[in-house]
Formats: sequence, C-alpha cells, structure tokens
Amino acid sequence: MAWAMAWAHRLPAGTVIALHGDLGAGKTCLVQGLARGLDTQGGAHSPTFTLINEYSGGRLPLYHLDLYRLRGEADALEIGIDQYLPGDGVTAIEWADRIEGLLPAATIRVVIEHGDRPDQRRIMITPPEAL
Repeated sequence: MAWAMAWAHRLPAGTVIALHGDLGAGKTCLVQGLARGLDTQGGAHSPTFTLINEYSGGRLPLYHLDLYRLRGEADALEIGIDQYLPGDGVTAIEWADRIEGLLPAATIRVVIEHGDRPDQRRIMITPPEAL
C-alpha cells in the first residue's frame, strides 16, 4: 500500500492501469494505496458488486473498476467503460483481461503474485518506465 501511495503522486491524468493477479493477490489493496496517494475522499473498497467506484476530491479522480463479473468487451461497453479509457483521472481495472481489446496502447500493466510468505508480494510493471 505504501508503494502504491508513493507511485500515485507521479501518475498523470489519463493513466489506465490494468491489474492482473489471482483472488487475494492484493489488487484492491494496491488501489487503496492509489486512493490515499491521490488524496481522494473516503477509502477505496472492492467494487465487486457495483463494478465501478469513483473517488474524487484529491489531486486527480480515481476510477476503480472490477470486471470479475463481466463476460467480455460487449458487457463492458454496455456499462459505459469507454468513458474511463482513458478518463480525466487514474483508472485502475481489476480483471482487465476481460476487456483486453478495449485497453489503450499506453495502458500500464501490473501483475501481482503471492510471494514466499503470506505477507509478501511480487509486483511486475510493464512498461518499467511507468514507475
């Protein structure tokens, strides 16, 4: 979370982040760090049942999308995802593989894997210069 908070300070408007990882890997925790780093109002939480949560009041708005329950790109377009790709803030998308064909070319891809200990994670970012 601390790393995501620090990273958020450097992200420009229009950033799209595709989050990949197993259930419980830490995707929502990373988004919570982004929300804190952007100084948004309230804390980010899992949008699994609402699909999209919007957080404002900070340096940039944060759009947190959880596409776990979507079947694909048609479903995503139906809920208006195109207005977030890119948007006027930072868009973080959990289960982004469901809309791969809709993601902008400049999308930052973040893969989170469990580490050797329960409290450890490996985070891989593409492109690396996005750090």
